[in-house]
Amino acid sequence: MFRSLRRSLLPLLPLLAVLGTVPAAVHAQPASGGWSARASSVVTTPHVRAELIADAPDGVSPGAPVRLGLRIAHQPEWHTYWKNAGDSGLPTELAWTLPAGIVAGDIAWPVPRKIPIGTLANYGYEGTVVLPVPLTVGPDFRPPAALAGPQTVTVRLKASWLVCRQECIPEEGDFALQLPVQGSTALEHAAFEAARAAQPVALDRPAGIAIDGKALRVRIDGLPATARGRTLDLFPETGDVIRTAAVSGKDWTQAWQGDTWTATVPLADQRSASPSVMPLVVALAETDRRAGAPIAWRVEAPVAGTWPATAAPVQVSPALKAALEANAAVPLPAPVGGFVAALLGAVLGGLLLNLMPCVFPVLAIKVVGFARHGADRRGHRRAGLAYTAGVLLSFLALGAAMLALRAAGMQLGWGFQLQSPAVVAALAALFTLIGLNLAGLFEFGMLAPASLGAVRAKHPLVNDFLSGVLAVVVASPCTAPFMGASLGFAIGLPPAQALMLFAALGLGLALPYLVASFVPATARLLPRPGAWMDTLRRLLAFPMFATVAWLVWVLGQQSGIDGAGALLALLVCLAAVAWSLTLRGRTRIVVAGAMAGITALAAFSIGPNVLQSVAPVAAVASSADAGGERWQPWSTARVSALHAAGRPVFVDFTAAWCITCQYNKKTTLSDPAVLADFDARRVALLRADWTRQDPAITAALAALGRSGVPVYVLHAPGRAPRVMTEILGRRELQEALAAL
Repeated sequence: MFRSLRRSLLPLLPLLAVLGTVPAAVHAQPASGGWSARASSVVTTPHVRAELIADAPDGVSPGAPVRLGLRIAHQPEWHTYWKNAGDSGLPTELAWTLPAGIVAGDIAWPVPRKIPIGTLANYGYEGTVVLPVPLTVGPDFRPPAALAGPQTVTVRLKASWLVCRQECIPEEGDFALQLPVQGSTALEHAAFEAARAAQPVALDRPAGIAIDGKALRVRIDGLPATARGRTLDLFPETGDVIRTAAVSGKDWTQAWQGDTWTATVPLADQRSASPSVMPLVVALAETDRRAGAPIAWRVEAPVAGTWPATAAPVQVSPALKAALEANAAVPLPAPVGGFVAALLGAVLGGLLLNLMPCVFPVLAIKVVGFARHGADRRGHRRAGLAYTAGVLLSFLALGAAMLALRAAGMQLGWGFQLQSPAVVAALAALFTLIGLNLAGLFEFGMLAPASLGAVRAKHPLVNDFLSGVLAVVVASPCTAPFMGASLGFAIGLPPAQALMLFAALGLGLALPYLVASFVPATARLLPRPGAWMDTLRRLLAFPMFATVAWLVWVLGQQSGIDGAGALLALLVCLAAVAWSLTLRGRTRIVVAGAMAGITALAAFSIGPNVLQSVAPVAAVASSADAGGERWQPWSTARVSALHAAGRPVFVDFTAAWCITCQYNKKTTLSDPAVLADFDARRVALLRADWTRQDPAITAALAALGRSGVPVYVLHAPGRAPRVMTEILGRRELQEALAAL
């Protein structure tokens, strides 16, 4: 048994080295989806009571009028949104699951109200609102057979809404309702009629919209007598066109000439839409509305004239748009110069990656490798090529894994492998063994069978290849300058071009060692091989142990203090097993057996703690203002709410396993002068913790043209986001703050 244990230990080490390419997805929780087994017609949250209601006076049969609706009762001061949410927010979305032969129409939106928030405004609903949806029951509808009692059909709804006060909370619910095939379901008829009365009436009279400089001129003819002379509210169904917060009589004007209403409305400062046809809703003020009479009218009119120039639109996938709509950030274009510039940026980023602290332990090993070859120029060249091959193939494998998982629908980014506690623990075990080896506790050849030792002696380049693999495993979580834009660009490219960018990044990382291996002067700079090499080798064990300490800290951020403690205990057991295998004779059998048993018992009893999931430290803090903490957890809804209040926002996209993130956090982001500038300009500080996989953060990074951390973004209401460099400098940040 112990001989087989000895034979199996060494082959596992290369496997541990390439475990960095294991997808973090295997530990991810499944995304929310499907129907809850306990779905009912009512969902209650701390902010709303949502209920699925129906109006089917003649039952559910072909041609019968059937209406469904989501009734939302808001808590005081809370609101949800219209189809055009205004300056921020998201409209309520309804996804139906209906029996065959029944088709749901669009939401018949009631007239909203304008909700001012600071210098912005939204369109939405307060109090109680019903969002009705007409159903069409086709001639091919066949009701299900009933085993007992009357025939019924089951309709299901998955609804999502954003409910806001000063802060915004995304919520969702699963609803189910049974409708009788025969008979009447008219208990909610009055609620649906009230919703119908609150909808705009389609006006088939002439209307016109013309562009006049930075304003729109609107003309609507044939409005009824009940509206003439009244001040009307204007609600465009197309978002991001007019200045939503504009106030009639101050920022825009309106006038009457008989039954013709005209208005001049200012365009949005950051307009992002240029429609050729605009649907508009005009509504009476609430004080002018009368029971039984229409309160609003809807027109569609072509837009005459030429829209003022605006920034070129960036194509965003529907899923990404849905994830980020509440955020005022505008997606950024690809790096200037396109693919060639991205390739050069990747090579330069890989070069600078050699200066990142996370790569230092592997570079230290390469110094010993240089000294081992001495003046053997051929040995230097072969070692350089083997190391480069290990780096390139590992980068390609890691990039291919990320692209494949993203193509399968997973939201992953660069450094995703360290979002998995299992991978972090495996790397900690690997670096522990390497550190013990460098310290002289054991030699890998002592643990390997003679045949494997002969292969290793015959092919020493395997060591150089594996050191290249190890360099990528350790370096991949880091993002050096010039890397961020290139990696973000790679995600949107075809697979072949994306893999070329990953290969360019690997070439940049391996280039210094590759060049040095082909330059004879490099070898002459090193002292001759001698006893100093053994001392240096033992010294280099400490950077390895420092890396282990960092990995344990990373796992502590993911799995809590119990997870970190369990990993430390397992690493001690691993070290004891490695030591016991260096013994001789019967002592080796007895001690190694005891250590293996203790390790197995520890792995069984405390091992699950390593893989447990705990909430990020930032997420434990309460949402908006609790605790008075300077840094608050990030969310798109929080950014939207802060922008609605007119406050700029600085977002730190970070992760515990990102060394550059921790450096910037302890230096520039802790500088008293920088913090004073943040306070002076009322900048809200948000931290997006990507230590564990988070699809929302991945989507936000993708919208900014990035796929890894660190990323630093300064958002100001009405402006495009400003993305800082990865190595964040005090001067750069203060200049950005001064421009607010």
